[in-house]
Amino acid sequence: MPAPDLDDRIALITGAAGGIGQALARAFVGAGMRVALCDTSKEGLLRLQGELGADRTIALPMDVSDPASCRDSVARTVADFGRLDVLVNNAAVGMSTVREDHMRRVVQIEDIAPELWARFMAVNLSGPFYMAHAAVPGMRAQKFGRIINVTTSFFTMLNPGFSPYGPAKSGLEAWSRSLAGELRGTGITVNVVVPGGPTDTPMVPDDGSMERSQLIRPEKMAPPMLHLASDAGGAVTGMRFVAANWDSSLSEADAIAASGAPAGWPDLAKNPVWPGGGPKR
Repeated sequence: MPAPDLDDRIALITGAAGGIGQALARAFVGAGMRVALCDTSKEGLLRLQGELGADRTIALPMDVSDPASCRDSVARTVADFGRLDVLVNNAAVGMSTVREDHMRRVVQIEDIAPELWARFMAVNLSGPFYMAHAAVPGMRAQKFGRIINVTTSFFTMLNPGFSPYGPAKSGLEAWSRSLAGELRGTGITVNVVVPGGPTDTPMVPDDGSMERSQLIRPEKMAPPMLHLASDAGGAVTGMRFVAANWDSSLSEADAIAASGAPAGWPDLAKNPVWPGGGPKR
C-alpha cells in the first residue's frame, strides 16, 4: 500500500504522455498525489488528464530542452498546487529517433548527425538539469524535495550502437550522484530509478526483434518511486534502484537491499589523483 504521507504530495513528471510517464502518473494519482503532467505532446497530456481528472492533475505542454520552458513548468506547478515536492525527470529521446531499425542493425557514428547528437544531450542530459535548476530553490526553502532521475542500465550506457542514448544517460547518472552529495542535509534527495532491461514502451520498436511479453512492464517503475517520494524515502539519497528487482511484499529495508546500489561509479573514485594528496571534500 502507498504511504499515507503521499496524500496531497505534489509531483511533476516529464515525459508524462509516454509509456513510463503515463504509468507513473496513474500510480502517483492513485496514491493520492497531485501531478503536473509535462510533455511535448499536448494531445497526449490532455488525454491523460481526462483519464486522471483535472482536480488531481494539470497538463503542461513543454520541452525540457528549453530552460525557459522548464522554469515556466515549475512556476505553473507552484502557482496551481502551491508547491513542488517531487520532480521526476523521465522525458527522453530514444534510439528510434536515430533509426527505426536500430535493434536489428547497429547504429554507426556516421548515422548520427551532429544536430541529432546535440538533441539527445539537450533532452536526456541537460533537460533534467534545467528542471532541477528551476525546482531546487523552492525545495530548499521548504526543506523538502525529491528528485528522481530515470537513467538506463550500465550495459546500455556502454553498448556499441546505443549512442547517443547511452552516453547521455551515463552523464545523467554521474550528475545525479554529484547533485545528491551537494544537496545532502538540505531535505532534498536525489536518486536514480531504472527499469532493469528493455521496457514495453514505444521506445522499443515493435519489429519482432523482441518478444513484447518478455519486456518489463512500465508500471514496475512506480513502487520504488513512491517509496522515494514518501517521508521514509528521505533517508535514501545518491542511490540507483532497479525497478524490476523491487519487491513490494518485502520490508522497505529488504526491498532497498534487493534492488538498490549506489548511483554512478563510486568505487572508481576511491583513490583519485589529487594535487598534494590531501583529503578530498
